[in-house]
Amino acid sequence: MKWNLRMTAAKRDIWKSSELQRMLADAGLVISAGKMSNLWAGQPVTIRLDDLDVICEVLQCEPSDLLVREPEKARAKRPEQDESRAAARPAVGENRRRSGGGPASRNLMPPL
Repeated sequence: MKWNLRMTAAKRDIWKSSELQRMLADAGLVISAGKMSNLWAGQPVTIRLDDLDVICEVLQCEPSDLLVREPEKARAKRPEQDESRAAARPAVGENRRRSGGGPASRNLMPPL
C-alpha cells in the first residue's frame, strides 16, 4: 500500500504538516511531532483505525484516498509456485480431513 497523506492534504490546500497537526488536534487527535513527521513524510508501518477515521474527517476524504493499493508489489512478494505443488494442495474452502478419526479428522474450516 502507498500512503498518500501529503497529496490528499494538498488537494485541500494544506501544505504544511504543522497545519494538519493543528487541525487534527482541534478534532481531538493529538499527535507528537515525531509521529506527525512520519505520517507526513514517511510510510507508516501501522495506523490506528480511530486515528485514520479522524484524519479522514479532517481532510474530508475516504480511507481509499489515503491508502492506495499497489497490486504489483503484492504480486512481487508472492512466492512462485510450481504447478505440481499447487495441484497437490486442496482448493480454498475444501474440507481438509486426516484419516484415523479423532479431533484432527474434523473439518478444519471455521463455522459460518
